[in-house]
Formats: sequence, structure tokens, C-alpha cells
Amino acid sequence: MTTTAAGGAGAAPPAGKRPGARPGGQGGRSVTGTRKAVAAVFLLPALVLLGALVVYPIGYSVYRSFLDQAGTGFAGLDNYKTLFTDDTIRTAVKNNAVWVVFAPTVATALGLVFAVLTERIRWGTAFKLLVFMPMAISMLAAGIIFRLVYDQAPERGVANAVVVGVHDTFAESSGFPRARPLPVHPLKAGGGGAFVTKEPVRAGEPVRLPLVGVAPAKMPGDAEPARTPEPAADGKVTGTAWLDFTRGGGGKPNAVDPAELGLKGLRVEAVRDGEVVATATAGADGVFTLPASADGATLRLPADNFREPYNGVDWLGPTLVTPGIIGSYVWMWAGFAMVLIAAGLAGLPRELLEAARVDGANEWQVFRRITVPMLAPVLVVVLVTLMINVLKIFDLVFIIAPGSSQDDANVLALQLYRSSFGTDADLGVGSAISVLLLLLVVPMMLVNIRRIRKEGRR
Repeated sequence: MTTTAAGGAGAAPPAGKRPGARPGGQGGRSVTGTRKAVAAVFLLPALVLLGALVVYPIGYSVYRSFLDQAGTGFAGLDNYKTLFTDDTIRTAVKNNAVWVVFAPTVATALGLVFAVLTERIRWGTAFKLLVFMPMAISMLAAGIIFRLVYDQAPERGVANAVVVGVHDTFAESSGFPRARPLPVHPLKAGGGGAFVTKEPVRAGEPVRLPLVGVAPAKMPGDAEPARTPEPAADGKVTGTAWLDFTRGGGGKPNAVDPAELGLKGLRVEAVRDGEVVATATAGADGVFTLPASADGATLRLPADNFREPYNGVDWLGPTLVTPGIIGSYVWMWAGFAMVLIAAGLAGLPRELLEAARVDGANEWQVFRRITVPMLAPVLVVVLVTLMINVLKIFDLVFIIAPGSSQDDANVLALQLYRSSFGTDADLGVGSAISVLLLLLVVPMMLVNIRRIRKEGRR
């Protein structure tokens, strides 16, 4: 009885057995297998999409890069050789190098400056909002905006309007570009864009200096009808400079007609033996007066009267098109860098900054020796992210660069599009470019992944 009771309900379970365990010890493995099956079910759609949209296109691009243009014959490494022998593609590679070096660096530097300075101004949040706002604009819209900003005509392009305004503030602009005399006029070309009288002038004989070729819109707004001055009695030389053109027709050449206007502001020089002996400026009615020393001299209209107006900088020309497009990129992405850096800045221990100030460090020393080193992980992430982004830049270059300078602004992503589509498409070269882009992006992605893992272990 005692033995039976000992082996009954109160007896301890045999060694190695757990209460409620299924026969054969399969309970733990069954639960783990179920969890793995559930995880596989949830991951399967993502894995299928990843394979269909990422793995397969990459694999096929690598395969296609070894085929010829038609895709029917094996080309070996010929497509990759083309990347470094074709002038257009080499320009794209060089431009991509310029993009990778300058665009992320400038955007990150500006973001750092904005993030630090906005902490010290009253309206810092509003300023951050304004700087970050371009991120809400698509690349297409930003490209259209900056295509207009960089327009050559100052009346349309904001950049040239500013440049021309500053230039004309310090340098007087020409009054009558493209003005010229007719063969029947008493003027002839004097070299260097100037015009001179065919005969020396005499006191008491009013001089006529007629010109044509001035558009009505270019005439001074306060110009008055031209008139012939009275002969001067004190040996001075007088004359009239006017636009020898009558609207609607009529009028006589070399004669001052009532409907013709004076060339106000036209500068006149009296030249004798190659030296300027006197100068004068025409009034609103075109009349000018020279001193008696001009008697017997030749009159000259300097080239400064006729030079073309300053139209600013050719932002979209072969030389500046790439820096100009990089400027538009920085305008968009400096806000992105600022927000990320500001988030890192908010996590810095303030006691270290205050301790440095107490020890006598000025703001520049605090920024350079404490703030920047402590923000180094964030700066690296921002810089590498922007580098990956600029390697794929396409929209801004395609939209902003005009056809005449698109080859000079070419980048790899744009060349990939141009090589892969159109009547002369070569999918072999296009696939080789895509593989090259992948090889350039992968190292930067690895740097980012290593940085993220390192931060996760802290």
C-alpha cells in the first residue's frame, strides 16, 4: 500500500520530464517551427517583391551588359570599355565626380551652419521651416523654377537681374547700342566701334551727327525733338546729334526733321593729332557745345556710346551649367541636412558646452573643437546619404540644362537614359552604366550600414 501510494498522484515526475510535455519531447520544437512558419508566411510577399523588383532587374542588367546592342551576341567587356573611351560618357563620369565632391559637402556644411545658428535666434523654428520648405517641391518643379532663375534675359532670369543690377550700379551702361551712321551721313567708322566725322569741324558751322539703328524702346524717355542750334559767336563749336529716322516714313536724310528726337547723353569728343582736346554731351534735344579749342578738330563718337548692354552671366553655358545645377540641388537639400543635424545637436550634453565656455573658450572654439566632433556621426550619415543621392541625380540636369549644353552637364543617370532609349539606343552600354552606378553606390551603402550597426550596439 505504501509503495502504491508513493507511485500515485503525489509522486514526482520522472527525471527529464516536464509537466505538460508532449510525448517524445516535441513540444518546444513544435512551437519554434510554428513561429518560423508564420514568419515565413509574412515575409514571403516581401521576398517575392524584393526578388521581382530588385534582385531580378540587377541580375538581368549584369547579364545584358555583356551582350551587344541587339542583345543577340556576346560582347564581353566591350560595353565596359566604352564607358572609359566614349567622350560623352567620360564627361558624365567627371561630372558625377564633381557632384559627389561638392554637392553633399556644401549642403552638409550649410545644414550645419543653419542648425547651429537657428538655436541662437528668436525665430529659429520659422527659419528652419523656410529652409526646409524646398524639400516639399518635386525635382521636376525645382528644375523648372531654376531654369527660369538662370534665364539669360535679365527681365526673366532672377540671377541675371541681380547681377546686371549690381553691375550697372558701378558701371555706366551704354545709351545707344547698335546705333550707326548711314553711308550718306557725315560720319564714318573710326575703329574699335567708334565713329568720326569725315571732315574737320569749324566754329560758326553747326555740326550734324545723325545716326540710325536705335530702337524706339531704347531712346531716353525724356528725349525731345531735335533742333539745329544757332552758330556760336565766340568761336565755340555747336552741333546736333539725333536719330535720323521718322516714324511712319518721310523725312530727309542728314536733315533735322520735326518728328526726330535728339540722342540725349551721347558723348562727343574733339580729337586733334590723336589726342582728345575737348568733350561734350548732347542734351535732350541733341544739341551739344564744344569750346573754341575744338575748332578744326575731328569729332569722334566713342565706342562707349554703342557697346552692347551687359546681360549678366551665362549660367546655363558650357562653363557654369554644372555649378548652376549643383546650386539648385543645394537649395533643395540643405534643409534636409539642417533638420538631421539639428536633431543630433539637440541630443548633445549641454554641460560640456557650458564647461568649455566657463574655461574661456570662445564660440568658434566651442563649435570647432566640441560641437563638430560630437556631431561627427550625424555628419557622416548626412554626407553619405547625400552622396548616394547625387550619384542618381537625373531630374535637375535633364530639365535645367538646355540642349546646347546638356552634353557639358551630363551625368551617369542622364547618360543611362540617353543610352537606353531613343532611335540609337544601346541597351548593352546602358546596362553597363547601370552596373557602374550600382558599384559606386554599394560602398557608400556599406558605410551607412556599418554606422547604423555601430550606433545600435551603443
